[in-house]
Amino acid sequence: MAYKIMIMGASYGSLLASKILFGGHSVHLICLPAEADLINAEGFRVRMPIRGRKDPIEIDSRKLPGKVTAGGTAGVNPADYDLIGLAMQEPQYRSPGVRELLDAVGKSRVPCMSIMNMPPLPYVRRIPGLDHDLLKAAYTDPTVWDSFDPEQLTLCSPDPQAIRPPDEKVNVLQVTLPTNFKVARFKDEKATAILRQLEKDIDAVRFDTPEGKIELPVKLRVYDGIFVPLAKWAMLLAGNYRCVTPDGMRTAQEAVHTDIETSRSVYNFVYDLSVKIGADPKDLVPFEKYAAAAQSLIRPASAARALQNGVPNIERADKLVQLIAKQKGLSHPVIDAGVALVDARLDANRKKAAAA
Repeated sequence: MAYKIMIMGASYGSLLASKILFGGHSVHLICLPAEADLINAEGFRVRMPIRGRKDPIEIDSRKLPGKVTAGGTAGVNPADYDLIGLAMQEPQYRSPGVRELLDAVGKSRVPCMSIMNMPPLPYVRRIPGLDHDLLKAAYTDPTVWDSFDPEQLTLCSPDPQAIRPPDEKVNVLQVTLPTNFKVARFKDEKATAILRQLEKDIDAVRFDTPEGKIELPVKLRVYDGIFVPLAKWAMLLAGNYRCVTPDGMRTAQEAVHTDIETSRSVYNFVYDLSVKIGADPKDLVPFEKYAAAAQSLIRPASAARALQNGVPNIERADKLVQLIAKQKGLSHPVIDAGVALVDARLDANRKKAAAA
């Protein structure tokens, strides 16, 4: 069966879309007008490194069995779709137009899969034993999630890393770390069946190359546990947010490997916190495996780049983890210092914007 899928966010969203299109499903991307015009005219390209090959392969959406379209937020009926993906940065969901569409998505009760580093507040409500209202301070605007039923929302860990090359058109995405998407099942079996079908379709993909058909990395993996996508938390706090420095930024590789013992301490603290709130250790990633992957992360994380570019809001998974730890009577000095640093950088950006 071919599904109709809408993804809010064409940048990172095009990576998942490229995999879904192989299965003959249709994908509609919600994005800015210039992006939409380009995608509708030329499709999109995803470049992906393949182990053992010198050059990356390029996936051209126009050559795939499924059909991709793109457009803005106006005139979209979420009920027309079988599954909706959320692939924007968390602060973007309060933007005019996006906010209204997100509200309509929540009210539609169409199964919704977040592909954000920052888990939407309704998903966090699926975690028992937390005072969820005390976690609202980590969100740019927690009210944008009010219309969602937590049982209709799941989380897909955005483990694959990708960038838009600065010298290319905005319909080009370059994968820098081709790991798997890990998604938690929905409570509803019918909705989960959609995820399992997509997992099967993506597993079956074989890509034509001059030397024959090859398997492609970046799979979709469906798990029964709701904590599996939270394996990303330890990576974010040991690596991504520590790319932020008082006067600028550093690469994720430097953030992890300049002081490996501090990185290990932060990582293991978040790992242990995840286990404390219910995660199964076998669903998490050990520090050594993450540290090895971080050797290839030779750019600053998106949060650090955004701060450097003067944005007034970024995703605050760092603050969310800090607040959850606090509820469990725990804290880590490096995490506390990092949260305070990001707070200060954001405050400076907001004052600069207000003065402009």
